[in-house]
Amino acid sequence: MGLGSDMYRQQILDHYKNPRNYGELEDPTFSHVGENPMCGDEIRMDVALSGEGEDAVIERVAFSGDGCAISQASASLLSEELPGTTVAELLEMDRDDVIDLLGVDISPMRIKCAVLAEKVAQDGVEIHRGELDTEKTTIEDGE
Repeated sequence: MGLGSDMYRQQILDHYKNPRNYGELEDPTFSHVGENPMCGDEIRMDVALSGEGEDAVIERVAFSGDGCAISQASASLLSEELPGTTVAELLEMDRDDVIDLLGVDISPMRIKCAVLAEKVAQDGVEIHRGELDTEKTTIEDGE
């Protein structure tokens, strides 16, 4: 890895030490919690939507929780990336999108850390729409 990857490592450390949008929204459209029991990560995502259905626009995002640098940086970066996108765009995101946000290669053991916030936000949308019934998202092997 060259000089560019050092810049992204610094970005991850910055988002871990100085997370953006950390906290809770006053009146979120939905909130959802998830965990990665293998690493001990836990993240709560609060999302405020404008509109309904697939075209609903994400207005604001906040997150809280504890975890490793990768999970916390990923949540921070995602909280900056999501406002202005639609629910459909959030649901179309996959792990490669999150890894691109982080900007570094992630080992297979750390993928679950990186995608936790994305999965929590996606499951939160599906719960809000009545398409999923779960109290907590758990990232397990194979996800």
